[in-house]
This record gives sequence, C-alpha cells and structure tokens, in this order.
Amino acid sequence: MRCPRELPPFAAWRFVGAVDGFEVVYLASGSLRGHTSAVEDGRAHAVAYEITLDGWVTREVRVRSDTVDGPRATVLVSDGHGRWTVDGAPAPQLEGLVDVDLEASACTNTLPVHRLTMPVGEVVAVAAVYVQAADLVVRRLDQTYRRLDDHRFAYTSEGGFEAVLTYDDAALVLDYPGIAARFA
Repeated sequence: MRCPRELPPFAAWRFVGAVDGFEVVYLASGSLRGHTSAVEDGRAHAVAYEITLDGWVTREVRVRSDTVDGPRATVLVSDGHGRWTVDGAPAPQLEGLVDVDLEASACTNTLPVHRLTMPVGEVVAVAAVYVQAADLVVRRLDQTYRRLDDHRFAYTSEGGFEAVLTYDDAALVLDYPGIAARFA
C-alpha cells in the first residue's frame, strides 16, 4: 500500500473461527495499545499489549496475559536492526527480525504492510517475533505477504496457514478470514 491515510484513534475486531472473542486497539503515532479477550478450545485468556514503534519498526513490546493459571508478563526490546532481548536476556533466535506478531492480535498484521513497499504480485518474506497468547512463549514465525491490489494481501505462515487479508485505506485489517473481522 502507498501513503495510507491517517490512522483512526481506535479499531476493534471480533474473532471468528476457532477463537471466540474480541480485540480493541488504540492507535497513536509510534504506538499501538490494545486488549483482547478470547476463549479457545474451552480456555479463556485476556491479553493487554503496548507496542512502541519507530517508523513502523518495532522497538519495544510489553505483553500481559491472564488465564486461570494466573497472570504472566513479558517485555521484548529491539535495537531496530533485528537484535532482541526478552525480559532483559539476549534472544539470538530472533536475530534479524523486525516485526512482532501477537497471536492475540489482528492489528499486528498491519506492521509489515506499513513498513514495506510491496509491488503488486511480489511475495515478501517477513518472519516475525511471535508471542503466543496464553503462555507468552516467544518464537520466530515464518510468514509471507503478497500484495494482490491496494487492499488485499495473500498471507501465509508456517504450518500451511493461508488467507487473503483485506485492509482499509489506513492499512488496518478489515477481514482476516477464519481469524477476525473488523467492526469498528
């Protein structure tokens, strides 16, 4: 996408498919602050996150999760060039990654779309730092985006997941088939 319009002050999604719940995010220049609540496979989780950005490059991520097992929290910090720490410890397994992808968020799929110039038809590999919702396990997630037109991207991630994501003019996800649909 080129020159996305100004971000709205907030956005909200309903989760569809295997997860039942919702996400609300507050958007400001250089930050995303969101909350999700969901039930998946009979287990509930609530997640709060704050993502600090520098030109759509992830610099810091604070995630708190609450489940019946109790609360958890993690802090990820990036130098902006692909070197990360997780809770203050170096994380060499994340070397070279720039974006974060929160399992509990449809919003984080906006990061590479804002950050990269993607010509129509080109496939771009954008592996990301992936944070699982319930247990906050942090790992690498291999994924690709292929721009189909001004509002649609073919998305794939490891394990064979594929979907065509539809974005609005501000490059926020409107429809993430099987995962989430935007309602505000």
